[in-house]
Amino acid sequence: MGFSETLSQYDSLDMAAYLDAVKPADVERVLAQHSLTPQDYLTLLSPAAEGMLEAMAQKANDISLRHFGKTIQLFTPLYLANYCTNQCVYCGFNTANKIQRTQLSAAELKVEAEAIAATGLKHILILTGDAPAKSTVEYIGSCATLLSEYFSSISIEVYAMTQDEYAYLIDRGVDGLTIYQETYNKDLYEELHPKGPKRDYAFRLDAPERGCEAGMRTVNVGALLGLESVWQRDAFYTGLHAEYLQRKYPGTSIAISLPRMRPHVGAYEPASIVTDRNLVQLMLAQRIFLRSVGITVSTREPAALRDNLMPLGVTKMSAGVTTAVGGHTSDDSSTEQFEISDPRSVEEMCRAIEAKGFQPVFKDWEPF
Repeated sequence: MGFSETLSQYDSLDMAAYLDAVKPADVERVLAQHSLTPQDYLTLLSPAAEGMLEAMAQKANDISLRHFGKTIQLFTPLYLANYCTNQCVYCGFNTANKIQRTQLSAAELKVEAEAIAATGLKHILILTGDAPAKSTVEYIGSCATLLSEYFSSISIEVYAMTQDEYAYLIDRGVDGLTIYQETYNKDLYEELHPKGPKRDYAFRLDAPERGCEAGMRTVNVGALLGLESVWQRDAFYTGLHAEYLQRKYPGTSIAISLPRMRPHVGAYEPASIVTDRNLVQLMLAQRIFLRSVGITVSTREPAALRDNLMPLGVTKMSAGVTTAVGGHTSDDSSTEQFEISDPRSVEEMCRAIEAKGFQPVFKDWEPF
């Protein structure tokens, strides 16, 4: 049974009515439990739960310390290319946007890798636009092979691939997959992706599972918060997706990201504003529902908020970030995907993590 069948079980759920019906006593009941059902998780996403964030925070902190200790793993993204064949209305890489397009050569990638490695980082996330004919699987594989000389863990955030393509990249040094469904609302998904291969909702929905089947060590899922008019909907289905993968593939480390919309080239405006308080509630609910799942908070979020989120369930954070192709060795922002909110360097992030009583982790994986 694929995840689409799990989703279909909730087709008749009136989520707005369910959320409105939750009372504080229901939230208290859920917080008193050790393990949660999906309905319990939805209870923690309700307006009633928003008034009980302190109790949720205490439980989330306790769970996080027992499962992960006081550590935060650091990584940084490296953009290989921004060519794209999609017209995702919310993305700066939209093929209709008039931005400079480029792709790193092997020599340029080596310079980027050396600059990042000099900061001490050992985990890296490589990204491209959705242009398989330009950023081919072979190109991404050759980049991973080069980067494996500098980094112990290489994850990809690229277009959805087949299981065989994921296996090919694993053979060339990739061990992690990040892929966002963007929204689990199929009708909305089609509106947001009017043209391009990403329009195939089902193929993208099953991509994380194909990554697990291929043997990825880590698989990270998420939805872009702000696309849905009711933020709890995508938050709920993201949690279900992670729970499904974790249950079916216990040998794979499953993680969740919580990206919110950020300014970018283009005129798209979010359908909803996910407030800082909403984001905190979502993260706490995910940690309580999914006790051992990884939670990533990126530099889409401002420094002060990221610092305050550390004790509440975060396991991984980015540092020294740029969303421009070649941005680690160039000040040219004309190729960036979106504006970041936290520009702190790796050294500055380490100091911030230590100031909160946590240990920054540069490396926790050594490939065979």
